[in-house]
Amino acid sequence: MSTFYLNKIATDGISVLTPCKTESQDVAVSAHTITLKRLRKYILVLLFAVVCTTASAQIGSYRNDLAVGFNGGYNLNSIMFVPSVQQSMLGGMTIGFTARYVCEKYFNTICAVQLELNYSQLGWKEKIQDINGVQCVLNKTNEDAAYTRNIDYIQMPLLAHLGWGREERGMKFFLNMGPQFGYLLGEKTKTNFIIKYNEESELPTYSDVTPSRVSNEVAQDTMAVQNKFDYGITAGLGLELSLKRIGHIMVEGRYYYGLGCIFKDSKSDYFARSNHSSIIIKATYLFDIVRTKGAKRK
Repeated sequence: MSTFYLNKIATDGISVLTPCKTESQDVAVSAHTITLKRLRKYILVLLFAVVCTTASAQIGSYRNDLAVGFNGGYNLNSIMFVPSVQQSMLGGMTIGFTARYVCEKYFNTICAVQLELNYSQLGWKEKIQDINGVQCVLNKTNEDAAYTRNIDYIQMPLLAHLGWGREERGMKFFLNMGPQFGYLLGEKTKTNFIIKYNEESELPTYSDVTPSRVSNEVAQDTMAVQNKFDYGITAGLGLELSLKRIGHIMVEGRYYYGLGCIFKDSKSDYFARSNHSSIIIKATYLFDIVRTKGAKRK
């Protein structure tokens, strides 16, 4: 059985204890942390190159089209913790503004750059179960034990937009991909139990909760988000309906993989990784501001 060393943290006037990593855990995650940090740099450089190439390339049919509008949708988010934490995806809304600049049509491919500024609700919802997968409940009320952390961000995706199909009066299929940046606006925790520790066994216990929770990873429950700046990569597929004098209506499924961590991830920190993983379903409406004169469109 693993040994846990404990730190004392005051939360809402109640003293609780959270685990610290042992030396063996430090050695196990150090190589993983170094590899992940190198991978982050390589991926971001590659995506910036893709977006910049899309914006500057002029070897096809010239376009100078600008459209702006708004978007809205729904996030399903979890946090990829190392060590792992049992959880399910937490839902939240996303809403914001979108601008798209079409620079050329190369053979059948419509090339554009798309910029968004969004408000997004992320976070995670923990599964509080016993060793047999049975949901833990509160003794007094028989209510399911619950813990959720809501984290709100301002996000800015910078996307290469590639489309195939009709530019007006019809449908087209498109791919969006590129880097995404975010900044923390705030966070909120919702739970109906108090985290405690048995000092003799050095294992977590929960006030008025039965049966005993199987997971020993509870440090995240009392830790505030430490890194306000978030960054990662995102990609999505969708369909767009273009109608003359009305605009463009898009429906898209997108995935976001965070390269930054919400908690510090050095060798001395508890979590080696704590990055966002999001599935986003969204709709966007754009109306044209500038259209290329004399362009042959289909």
